[in-house]
Amino acid sequence: TMKLAILAALAGSATAFAPKEASRTSTSLSGAMDDLKAIAAESNPVLKFYDPLELSSTTIWGNSNEATIAWLRHAEIKHGRVAMAAFVGYIVQSNGIHFPW
Repeated sequence: TMKLAILAALAGSATAFAPKEASRTSTSLSGAMDDLKAIAAESNPVLKFYDPLELSSTTIWGNSNEATIAWLRHAEIKHGRVAMAAFVGYIVQSNGIHFPW
């Protein structure tokens, strides 16, 4: 009976490490405008969707509206990463850490 209890405890604890199904917000290109509004409402329920330059309803370089939204999302992520790297570089340099040359 002790072996059975240990086996049951091990089998029950293994489920703690099983991957959980993640609920994700859809980022498909179809309905990109609806996705933008849904993400904006979740992110900031007070302001919701705010686009003063109307970039979400325009097209760039003759592409469709969905392709324009996808391109703008990609550009925002890329520039955000560059800005974070620049900030880390600024902090490192201002703390007196320099390259050896």
